[in-house]
Amino acid sequence: MRASRLVSALLLLQSRGRMTARQLAEELDVSVRTVYRDMESLGAAGIPLYSEAGHDGGYQLLAGYRTKLTGLTEPEAEALFLAGLPGPAADLGLGPVLATAQLKLMAALPEELRDRAGRIQQRFHLDTSSWYADQEPVPQLAGVVHAAWNQVRVELTYLRWAEPCEVTRTLDPYGVVLKAGRWYLVARGSESVRTYRISQIRRLRMLAERFERPADFDLGQHWDSYLQEFDTRRHVGEATVRMSPSLFDRLPHLLEPALVRAARLSARREPDGWIRSVIPIETMDHTVGLLLRLGAEAEVLDPEPLRRRMADTAAELARVYAERRPALV
Repeated sequence: MRASRLVSALLLLQSRGRMTARQLAEELDVSVRTVYRDMESLGAAGIPLYSEAGHDGGYQLLAGYRTKLTGLTEPEAEALFLAGLPGPAADLGLGPVLATAQLKLMAALPEELRDRAGRIQQRFHLDTSSWYADQEPVPQLAGVVHAAWNQVRVELTYLRWAEPCEVTRTLDPYGVVLKAGRWYLVARGSESVRTYRISQIRRLRMLAERFERPADFDLGQHWDSYLQEFDTRRHVGEATVRMSPSLFDRLPHLLEPALVRAARLSARREPDGWIRSVIPIETMDHTVGLLLRLGAEAEVLDPEPLRRRMADTAAELARVYAERRPALV
């Protein structure tokens, strides 16, 4: 642990130049007294390190000195693929590894590139979590990742929507996907390759069996195909909707991209200026809730059962709000 901290301190000084004992202590999460001892150890080991007292003082390496301890380990190289994603890196247990890898990379860069990398870090930040949603707990994520990486067959207990809700599956985990802040497992079962939401995995057991992952399986291509098939499966019909021009312009803020694309492709302007479009729909309950958010600037023309359901819901809302409630005191 101390050896790793000494290397980190050395790389910090190489990448950032002069640093005070307090700055080093904050970066390394140790006391200032520990930094003093570490600096003495580095000096005793022959590192050309000197210190300056005073307000602008601190520790600094001799000009021109560069450590050769900047080779990346395999875990650090893997973590660099998540360099802009500290949240997912922490989920995967790679938070400290990522920090060390970034530090090594920064120390290995020439000064002009180091300055550019520093500016990029201060100007761009990627946040993969969704708005208006708490991050899902994924206690089984580390085990799933281990199994996928080492090609170990697993037995898991999974909570699904359909009956029976809790099922047990034996799977070959092919890979893990992060989509809109949620983690998914892509795995082959007894029949086909399917997708499982990792937060819904209740128990996970590694089996004493390995599996061969198909050499031609491409996780990215499979995921793209899965998303297209998912849209096809969930859209069970179509609805014709008439809407005002201002609502039509605001659709990207109200509906998901697939529906907005369909609305724009089928759009036809009517004599009164309103726009008629055809959009794909899911179940009746889901569609009613979805279209209610469009308010009075949208009218469902067909199918007739959906139009009646929208009218009945609107009438019930009107009745609820027409009733006078006793004033709260």
